[in-house]
Amino acid sequence: MEERDTNAQHFLDLIQRSRRGKFKVYIGMSAGVGKTYRMLQEAHTLLRNGIDIKIGYIETHNRKETHELLDGLPVVPRRSIFYKGKYLDEMDVQAIINLRPEVVVVDELAHTNIEGSRNEKRWQDVMEILDAGINVISAVNIQHIESLNDDVRDITGIEVKERIPDSVLKAADEVVNIDLTADELITRLKEGRIYTQDKIPYALSNFFKAEHILRLRELALKEVASQVERKVETEVTGYTGRQERFMACISSNPVTAKKVIRKTARLANYYHSKWFLLYVETPAEAPDKIALNKQRLLINNYKLAMELGAEIVKVESAGIASAIMATAEARKVTTICIGKPHINLFKVILSTNVFKSLLNKLSSSDIDLVILS
Repeated sequence: MEERDTNAQHFLDLIQRSRRGKFKVYIGMSAGVGKTYRMLQEAHTLLRNGIDIKIGYIETHNRKETHELLDGLPVVPRRSIFYKGKYLDEMDVQAIINLRPEVVVVDELAHTNIEGSRNEKRWQDVMEILDAGINVISAVNIQHIESLNDDVRDITGIEVKERIPDSVLKAADEVVNIDLTADELITRLKEGRIYTQDKIPYALSNFFKAEHILRLRELALKEVASQVERKVETEVTGYTGRQERFMACISSNPVTAKKVIRKTARLANYYHSKWFLLYVETPAEAPDKIALNKQRLLINNYKLAMELGAEIVKVESAGIASAIMATAEARKVTTICIGKPHINLFKVILSTNVFKSLLNKLSSSDIDLVILS
């Protein structure tokens, strides 16, 4: 009976996947590389070939060449929402679903919708449109990918607030990198083709520094290469890649947890593997003893990890090392990821029972330990 139900569910999943729209994402290292321009060029090509295509939402940023490409393309009127004393425009998701075009173009994938919208984020709008069987072409900058948030902040010194879960890119059938050299991008900026003249000096001294652009470009190229590799692994018959399984171990410490989660997610993405988030709840951190602010942080970390594709595992135990090892073995984990302690690691290994116990247990297993900075 159970086997029959499993087979039926598998077939249902196949049917639903075939009904879902195809998803193409243009990705770039920063604003101004030409993602919107390329999407509109593609829209014209599809229209000339008889494809029913609509513009769901486009942001031209008043760039002349980009704005001119809108001519001749059918645009779905935006939905007006009254917010804080004025009317603001958002994409009309229901209108797109009702029109049922073959393809819809949706810009600014990481955009946060106005309060009172159907979904909190535009990527959620896109998922809904895809589920309705409509194909979507969209775009995003590399700095908006959740697991790269810490890397982007280290490079630019800027905390990017609008982000998309890595699972959104994983859902894409095709990811295309729009690439420019640092010199080409800076030239475009100086010519006023990205921002207005009053914003250029600030941009040149911050996000658009040559060294920043080079490092962001590297991130974008690596991300697209990883997506291509994932596509090969999932679609090429007979391909057998490495079967890694990662497990991030976090405590209620707010400093290290998010970094461990994001870096483990990056490792899992690189190997296209399953990963877990483990929290060992000790008696001292039982719900009736742990501070409310720490409980909230834990819940937020669970949410972040789930958005990045993790399976959450919570274990109640006084023996942290034993709980980590038992969980790793039960879930066939190949690599355990932990945060770097804030004091000399050698002293910790010598003096902390948890680390000594964990290292002793790992020494007799095939499980690797990664200490993340």
